[in-house]
Amino acid sequence: MTGRVRLGVNIDHVATIRNARGVSYPDPVRAAIVALDAGADGVTAHLREDRRHISDDDIARLSAMLRERARPLNLEMAVTSEMLEIALRHNPPAVCLVPERREERTTEGGLDVAGGHNWIAPFVQKLKDHGSRVSLFIGADPLQIEAASRTGAEVVELHTGAFCDAVRAGDAKQASAGLTALRTGAKHAASLGLEVHAGHGIDYETVAPIAAIGEVAELNIGHFLVGEAIFVGLAQAVAEMRRRIDGARASG
Repeated sequence: MTGRVRLGVNIDHVATIRNARGVSYPDPVRAAIVALDAGADGVTAHLREDRRHISDDDIARLSAMLRERARPLNLEMAVTSEMLEIALRHNPPAVCLVPERREERTTEGGLDVAGGHNWIAPFVQKLKDHGSRVSLFIGADPLQIEAASRTGAEVVELHTGAFCDAVRAGDAKQASAGLTALRTGAKHAASLGLEVHAGHGIDYETVAPIAAIGEVAELNIGHFLVGEAIFVGLAQAVAEMRRRIDGARASG
C-alpha cells in the first residue's frame, strides 16, 4: 500500500455544544484551525436543513479561513435546492452529498443513488460546473457504487458505521463482514475510476483496519474527536488519530 491517507476533521459537534447555550463559544472555526495545526488535511462541516449545529455564518467564516490557508472545506449537505444555492454561492473545493432526515440523530445509512439518479446526477453536474469536487456518501453496495459512477461524481465516501458499531458491540462476525464489505466496495469503486473516502463512527479502535484499505484516500472523522477533546484537548486527539492512520498505512 502506498500513499498518505488524508484526514478531514468534522467540526459539527463543536457547534452543537455552542448552540446548547445560544452563545458564541466554542467557535467551530477556532476548532478547525486547531485541527489543521494538529495534522488534519481539511475540514468537514455538515450544514443541515434544520441548522442543528453548523450555521450559514459558520460556513461563510470557515470558507474564508480555509481559503487563506489554502486548505479544503468539505461541505456535507442534502440534495435540496436550498443547499445547492448555498454551495454555488460559496464554491467549496469539495461537496459531499448525504441523505438527511429531520428525525435522525446523525446521518443514518448511505444515499440511495440508484433510486435517485435522475435528481442527483444534474445536481452533481451543477456543482462540478462551479468548481466543486463531488462525493456521494453511500453504503459499500455494488449497486450504489455503480450508480454513483454514472452520476459523474468523482468520489464516493463509504459509510463505515456498521463496521464500527459491530466492533464496539464486540460482534466479531458482524465486524468481519462489515470490513470485508468495505474492502470489496473500495476495490470496486476504484476500478470504476472513483476516488474512495470513508467515514462515520470511526474512533481509535476502528481506524486502523479502515486506513489500511489501500484504495482509501481520505477519512472524515468528527464526533469521536470532539468527544475525546473533552479529556485530552482537540489538538492531541487529532494528532493521535493522525498517528494511528499513518501507522496503519505504513504497516499495511
